[in-house]
Amino acid sequence: MIVIGESEVRRRLDHATCIGLMRDAMTALARGRTRQLLRGIVDLGGGDQFGVMPGAIDSESFGCKLVTVFPRNASAGLRSHRGVILLFEPEQGLPVAMIEAGEVTAIRTAAASAAATDALARRDARTLAIIGTGEQAWHHALAIRHVRPIDRVTLWGRSPENAAALARRIEQTIGIEVATAGSVQEAVRGADIICTVSAAPEPILMNGDVGDGTHVNAVGSSRAGPSEIDVALVARARLFPDHRAGMLAQGAEYLRAAAAGLVDESHVLAEIGAVIAGDAPGRTDDDQVTLYKSLGHIVQDLACAQYLVEAVRVDGRGISASLE
Repeated sequence: MIVIGESEVRRRLDHATCIGLMRDAMTALARGRTRQLLRGIVDLGGGDQFGVMPGAIDSESFGCKLVTVFPRNASAGLRSHRGVILLFEPEQGLPVAMIEAGEVTAIRTAAASAAATDALARRDARTLAIIGTGEQAWHHALAIRHVRPIDRVTLWGRSPENAAALARRIEQTIGIEVATAGSVQEAVRGADIICTVSAAPEPILMNGDVGDGTHVNAVGSSRAGPSEIDVALVARARLFPDHRAGMLAQGAEYLRAAAAGLVDESHVLAEIGAVIAGDAPGRTDDDQVTLYKSLGHIVQDLACAQYLVEAVRVDGRGISASLE
C-alpha cells in the first residue's frame, strides 16, 4: 500500500490542478456516474466530530475518508480537519493507498469553491470578501484568483490580529491588495464574490449586507446545525448545492430557511456539477445573487486521491511511511 503524507500532497496538488479535478468530479456526480452515502457523523461532544464518507466514481476507484473535525484546534493554531483517505482498486477490491486527508480537504474545498465561482459569478467580478481567517480563508484566497482577475481582497475575522497576519501573508504571496475590515458588513460592502469560511454557529452574513449581482460561497458549516448565512439571503439567492441529497439532509442554511417557511425543495436548484457541465443554467442575470453551498463529498476526495496515486507511481517519488 502506498502511503502519501501531508508534505507530498502539498507538493503535488496545486490549486489550479485541483480546480480541474473538482470540475470533473462534480460533473460526474451530477450526471449520476458516482455512488456515495451521506456523510456519517459521530458527535464526540464539545463540538468535536468524527466523520465517515464512503463512495465510488464510475468503475475507476472507490474508497472512504475518515475525518475528525476539532474546531478548538484552530484557537491553538492547529488544523481542525484531520484524517485519512483510503483508496481501493476495482479489480480485486484491494486497498492501494492511504493518503493524509487534512491537506487534501483544505485544497479541494477551496478548489471546488473556485470551480463554482467560475460557473456562477459575474464575468467582470474582481473584488473578493473572505469571512474568516483560518486555513480555508487562506486557500480560498489562493484558489479564487485562478478563475477571476481578483485585484482586491477584504478580510474579516473575530481576531483583528489574525486578520492582519493573514492579509500580510496573502499580499506577500500573491501580490494582491488586501484590507481588513472591522465588521462583516464592512468587509462585504461592494464585494463581487463572498466566501464565508468561519466557524460561526449563527448567521453572520445578512441579506441586507449583500448587494445585487454578488456570488456567495457558503463553506464554513458542513452539517445540520451551525449556519453562517441569514435565512432571508438563502431565500433571495439562486441556491446551488454541491450534492442535492446532502443539502436537503445536512445543509444548515437551507434547513433553517425551510423551517422558517421561506423555501422548500424547489428552491434548491441544480447541483453545481450540472451547471459546470452546461447541463443546467446557473446565473441568468447580472443582478441575481447566486449561492453555492459547499458541504464536501467523497468523490471530490477520491478524485484527488486517484490523481496523487497516479502521480506518485509515475516517478516513484514521495512514497513515505508517515502521514506527516
